[in-house]
Amino acid sequence: MEGPVELDARQAAGIAVVLLWDRRTYGLTVVAHDAQTDERVEIVVEPEQALEGFRHPFAYVPTRRVSEDLTSRTP
Repeated sequence: MEGPVELDARQAAGIAVVLLWDRRTYGLTVVAHDAQTDERVEIVVEPEQALEGFRHPFAYVPTRRVSEDLTSRTP
């Protein structure tokens, strides 16, 4: 089985959040997508921070990042 394993997922108010585990590296990643703004973040988290990052992904991001997709769009 290749690729990350989905440990948990949730969706509310247009925001989808997934907690992924990479079985090769044992790394944990939280991926969040806001459908209203089309903002997407990927956060690599330590095991002891995974639940907090999963619960509050946009607050957990150290600095807000804008994906390349958004910066290339014209209004």
